Amino acid sequence: MSDVKRIVFVGCGSISNAWFKPMQQMPELQVVGLVDIRREAAEQQATTYGLKDALVGTDLEAMLAQTQPDAVFNCTIPAAHMPVTLTALAHGCHVFGEKPMADSLENARRMIAAAQQAGRICAVIQNARYSASIRRLRHLMQSGVLGRISTLHHDSFGDPHFGGFRERMEHPLILDMAIHPFDQARFLSGANALAVTCKEWNPVGSWYDHAASAVAVFEMDNDIVFSYRASWCAKGLGGGSWRIIGENGTAIWDGGENIHCQIEDKVGTPKLDVQVPPFDAGTQVGGHAGLLVDFLHAMQTGQPPETVGTDNIHSLAMVFGAIAAAEQHTWVPVV
Repeated sequence: MSDVKRIVFVGCGSISNAWFKPMQQMPELQVVGLVDIRREAAEQQATTYGLKDALVGTDLEAMLAQTQPDAVFNCTIPAAHMPVTLTALAHGCHVFGEKPMADSLENARRMIAAAQQAGRICAVIQNARYSASIRRLRHLMQSGVLGRISTLHHDSFGDPHFGGFRERMEHPLILDMAIHPFDQARFLSGANALAVTCKEWNPVGSWYDHAASAVAVFEMDNDIVFSYRASWCAKGLGGGSWRIIGENGTAIWDGGENIHCQIEDKVGTPKLDVQVPPFDAGTQVGGHAGLLVDFLHAMQTGQPPETVGTDNIHSLAMVFGAIAAAEQHTWVPVV
């Protein structure tokens, strides 16, 4: 079996650059076709990344029949994730797609079932968990220094002006972005969500048509509580951070390089700053780059990648649970 895998890339908008750039350093991934409903977008990416031997087109079925690739990389808008994935699986291709996996849990389940029936891998890009810092933080949590974990808090604030569909869509923050911290919370805690309550709103002066701010609280497995506060309409002092609380102490991560940990051995004793040990995450770093390495390995070995659909659907369920809770103004189960 050749270690080189033939790839058809579908969806050549701006986010595709996050895929094409690391793929330039991966000769094991050979792009044989680019598909987009706007042919000029596919042609532009073929030119930008020197893919002179790749075919370009607007018809995925025709491209798959002509190129017979090993995998389809699905970088389309969420509403197109399911039909593109089902078409690729029907042609015997593995599928690696942008987040969120699908535009509904029902469609995500259809994708997973189709992949299982086809005996192919269906996985999702979750680049926020592929960083050296978050893996170092999880290593600290797993070391036991904090004791049993009870609480995770995440804050994320900024004022991005995307233009296009994100500023027009319903639930833009939760549906398009919250999947990242929701997935990170699962990754860090090793727990899945059971129930959620959520408040969404659109701040004064918002340039979004719908709610671009939210607060959510999740009940997780193992008696863990995870809280999420975020806005895409927060001007000034933007950024994100995490606070992990255990029975022995607390760790704070600024979302970048800095992790601070403090513990208290016994009530009344001085609190001690703990040196966070280094951790070698291997190839599971670099965002899209690390994910692509893992997916290539999965194709070569048949072993499921970390973000395989059967696992990632638990992160997606948190998204749709939060939306349902916001709409119903109550706690709802995460299923």
